[in-house]
Amino acid sequence: MSSASEKLASSINIGIFAKAEDLKKRLWFTLGALLVFRLGAHIPLPGVDSRILGEILNRNTGGILDYFNMFSGGSFKRMTIFALSIMPYITSSIIMQLLTVIIPTLGTLKKEGELGRRKINQYTRYGTVLLATFQGFGIAMFLESIHGTNGAAVADPGFFFRLTTVITLVTATLFLMWLGEQITARGVGNGISLIIFVGIVAAMPSAIAGLFELGRKGAMSPLAIMLILTMAVGLTAFIVFMERAQRRIIVQYPKRQVGNKMFGGEASHLPLKLNTANVIPPIFAGSLLSFPAFITGFASGHGPGWLQDVSIYLGHGKPLYLLLYVSLITFFCFFYTKHVFNPAETADNLKKYGGFVPGIRPGTNTAEYLDYVLTRLTVIGAAYLSLICAFPEILIAQYSVPFYLGGTSLLIVVNVTMDTVAQIQSHLLAHQYEGLIKKAKLKGR
Repeated sequence: MSSASEKLASSINIGIFAKAEDLKKRLWFTLGALLVFRLGAHIPLPGVDSRILGEILNRNTGGILDYFNMFSGGSFKRMTIFALSIMPYITSSIIMQLLTVIIPTLGTLKKEGELGRRKINQYTRYGTVLLATFQGFGIAMFLESIHGTNGAAVADPGFFFRLTTVITLVTATLFLMWLGEQITARGVGNGISLIIFVGIVAAMPSAIAGLFELGRKGAMSPLAIMLILTMAVGLTAFIVFMERAQRRIIVQYPKRQVGNKMFGGEASHLPLKLNTANVIPPIFAGSLLSFPAFITGFASGHGPGWLQDVSIYLGHGKPLYLLLYVSLITFFCFFYTKHVFNPAETADNLKKYGGFVPGIRPGTNTAEYLDYVLTRLTVIGAAYLSLICAFPEILIAQYSVPFYLGGTSLLIVVNVTMDTVAQIQSHLLAHQYEGLIKKAKLKGR
């Protein structure tokens, strides 16, 4: 008996190890793809003097420049080929998701399964090209307007420089979009999220070093530095706690008799996350706000007076920016939650399989109850995300706290880490089940 048990354990371990090779390949592919992204983040745009550009950007830190720099992993400040990063694709995805609700034709297309999903993805890519072209042209015009103490940032401005800049930036954005899709399909984790995650993590050491440099120069007291670092650690712990929080709704299944045996009768639960929308609302809100701020920020000093006023009011930490930021986060919390969780569909599925919530009638009443609970959870989730993202914005504007220690960046880092670890665990669990199933089939023979 013991020898049989040892053979079973040995064969299961061998099966798990053999299957783990697939996970190793996925991990190596993910690391290799992210390494390509980091290498591209150091290839400069052709025709730009990086020294003059760095001199100007270092004098104008904060606001939209630092926001773009955070999501591009430092590529925007270095003005490399990945300066736009993946942001045009994210903005295009937001627009398409909103249009599927507004336009009935797109809403119908979305319900057509795989074919409809491919069509919507194709429209999203077209939108990415248009947005990247527009933003690339804005960057080209911005670069041509920069003049430092040692001359202009662009040695040979004109049509050819604008054309090559737009083509380079658009191509790089499409490459990152493709790279993210490859990571999702052949690697581990969500590719787009991991690209943003790696850019933020890569810049965190320099952000912490910059914080200590402020203390060394006397611009910030040691006590303030310790408070900021403690706040960052506390925010991280708070985010982990809130992201794991969920409301479990008890679901009861009735007993049924099949032949001489009784089946069912057990109780299960339906978990509803406190923050169903995850990190999507802050990214979507920041992406939408960055678009008008991108235009007004680059046009300030050259456009009319009202445009310069808008640029000032849309600065990070300003009341108008915070109001719009919190409003958009709240909107996308409800919008995305409704997008990913349908109470009526869930209630129908429970009714189909005989499940019911104790004290609630199956069908319409269950759907109304689920919607009632989900709405209140979303209110708490929206308040949590608004607090996490808005409060550090004030600290960034008032006390020059590095962007990478803000709420949005920490939220992205924590969520992507948790999601990636969960996917790795699910891969390992699947390998264990496959090993057990194969062994059971062998024994059955």
